Amino acid sequence: MSTGKEDLELDEDFVAEDADDGDADAPVEVAKTNLTKRRVIDNFLEERRLHKQLAEYDFDL
Repeated sequence: MSTGKEDLELDEDFVAEDADDGDADAPVEVAKTNLTKRRVIDNFLEERRLHKQLAEYDFDL
């Protein structure tokens, strides 16, 4: 039974180290990329809205 506990401790340590290395960098990069893409899309949509408002504006007021 003691060897089973030792094996589990070794496995947990290995998984924890592997998870820390891979997961620490990936979400930050993905979050930055997604936020950047979202801002680009929002800016594009806002520009389209403004162009549409300009096109529909009645300058004869």
